Amino acid sequence: MNALPRILLVDDEAPARQRLRHLLEDIAPQFPHCIVGEAGDGLAALEVLAQRPADIVLADIRMPRMDGIELAQQLAGQPMSPAIVFVTAYDEFALKAFELSAADYLLKPVRAPRLLDALRKARRLLPNDALLKNLAPTARARLRVLERGRVMLVPVDEILYLRADQKYVAACTAEREYLLEESLTHLETEFAARFVRIHRNCLVAIDAVAGAARVADDAHGEAHWVLTLKGVAERLPVSRRQWPHVKERLGL
Repeated sequence: MNALPRILLVDDEAPARQRLRHLLEDIAPQFPHCIVGEAGDGLAALEVLAQRPADIVLADIRMPRMDGIELAQQLAGQPMSPAIVFVTAYDEFALKAFELSAADYLLKPVRAPRLLDALRKARRLLPNDALLKNLAPTARARLRVLERGRVMLVPVDEILYLRADQKYVAACTAEREYLLEESLTHLETEFAARFVRIHRNCLVAIDAVAGAARVADDAHGEAHWVLTLKGVAERLPVSRRQWPHVKERLGL
């Protein structure tokens, strides 16, 4: 990397963040860097990263609102995801951390040589082989949405369908629509057990389907299938190509 690695500190305890700052100062001659900010939990970290990207995130695991594991899952698959180095007092999360392709897993109290080693591991994988570029091993329970500089989390089990709209994907619930900066293909792969593709630009939650009907197509004089969903009046068209697969998945 030509520029200095950008580091974000994430821990719900201010003294822990301060200790990391002191350790980073100690190893600055061996590992020049810049600290882009601090956050007290995973949700706050996402808000910081939306404004100030980082190359490496030093994250605690047990935190309120959003813990370090979910933070890593939220970052998974995003373009140029930062490397995650977990810094925690608990060793029982190590396996899960490495399943998420964490660069390293440090136990508190952290020593400067050990932190230096972890940061060098993370740097070797940046930028072309950034960590967490693969899908998370387990599907996320919530999807993040950035609205007016504020991060919102949408429970996946409330989403009725996902529809691609130019460079965004609209996640539609019974109450409203959210815009995601993720690809429909990525979402289809991660949530294959929950959603079925009904059209090239639309995925529908299987549990949200209330029924299917065959309707006339005035434009071409041919009938096609539409799905009705629970809680919304909108009916979604199914393409002829996708219908056999949709029919099988829905057990129609």
